[in-house]
Amino acid sequence: MKIETQCIHEGYHPKNSEPRVVPIVQSTTYVYDSTEAIADVFDDPTKSLIYSRFENPTVMAVEDKIAALEGGIGAMCTSSGQAASLLSILNICKAGDSFISTPQIYGGTINLFAFTFKRLGIECIFVDPEASDEEIEKAFKPNTRLVFGETIANPALYVFDIERFANIAHKHGVPLIVDNTFATPILCRPIEHGADIVIHSTSKYMDGHAVQVGGVIVDSGKFDWTNGNFPEFTEPDESYHGTIYTKAYGKAAYIIKARMQLMRDFGTYPAGTSAFYLNLGLETLALRMKQYCENARVVAKFLAESDKIESVTYPEFATGEQKRLCDKYLPDGCSGVVTFTIKGGRTNAVKFMDSLELASNVVHVADIRTCVLHPASATHRQLTDEQLVAAGINPGLVRFSVGLENVDDIIADIKQALDKV
Repeated sequence: MKIETQCIHEGYHPKNSEPRVVPIVQSTTYVYDSTEAIADVFDDPTKSLIYSRFENPTVMAVEDKIAALEGGIGAMCTSSGQAASLLSILNICKAGDSFISTPQIYGGTINLFAFTFKRLGIECIFVDPEASDEEIEKAFKPNTRLVFGETIANPALYVFDIERFANIAHKHGVPLIVDNTFATPILCRPIEHGADIVIHSTSKYMDGHAVQVGGVIVDSGKFDWTNGNFPEFTEPDESYHGTIYTKAYGKAAYIIKARMQLMRDFGTYPAGTSAFYLNLGLETLALRMKQYCENARVVAKFLAESDKIESVTYPEFATGEQKRLCDKYLPDGCSGVVTFTIKGGRTNAVKFMDSLELASNVVHVADIRTCVLHPASATHRQLTDEQLVAAGINPGLVRFSVGLENVDDIIADIKQALDKV
């Protein structure tokens, strides 16, 4: 079954006889003409649909759209952004392996990397992104299988040097995985800068409306899995009747293996309705990202001029190397998230947040509505003070996700809340 989708970049317009929007296929099961037909699809999953734990027509239409937006060969949606992070790495790493990451990543991802993967026998080696190439290369071990980073770190807003880390990873024969959640493919396409795999928490800007949790893994199709470092791609998979992924699926080996091995076993696939809602968000993504950036610039400037604010972080207003990286990777804007530290530390930060009226104090970010969070008390609560510092988080740091309300109303809300500090 094939569902045509309307692609933002291609300007595709469906024929009058076809559905104007992606229809919801709310089913777990697909009917075949014969037992032989079922056997054929289990031999080659690209021939047809198997079961909605693997694939669903509505979800597949959205996967194709996201792959096109990122410039990838294929994509696989997941039930959450964390599931995307998990499966993207487990598709490469096994017990006894290691991988490299910068510490400027989402707190939940740090917990996954530093603790959960450790229990699975997989070591995460954190490296300082500002270290020299030589120092970073010293972190590689014979069992290092990949490098990971976030385009715009949540919540430190540190801009990741994609091309530099791609070159380092490729020098050691391993892929680079980039979490592009905050930038979205509207502001940055990591594959164009050398990334091999791109992931997203689609719950954020891609959805935009806080109606469903989800994630996605996009395969560039450009990494050479036959370079001798990845036998699981080039040797028979005993769990799937001896399939050799690089031989059977060529450039799509990574994403097919992720679906037929990991999605089969973990079952973290979204429902058709979730993909339908996500698609609605994708249809306005380009317009929304432009407005998020415009509103955030105004908010960041206002905060920087306040005598009650100790510091403001917004990549466009950075200096030095961070400014260079922002100009290189994010020339059209750097999302709607602004972080700042209020004078007086944690106490005043909490008082400010509790005084906001328009902005919502929620455990979410990248919404059409303005929302605010205190990372040290919420998303990064499990981290030690040392880990907080390494992730670029001050205990008094506030993450302010600028929404699409009238920017004058957002500023007025910030001002009245600061007046109470």
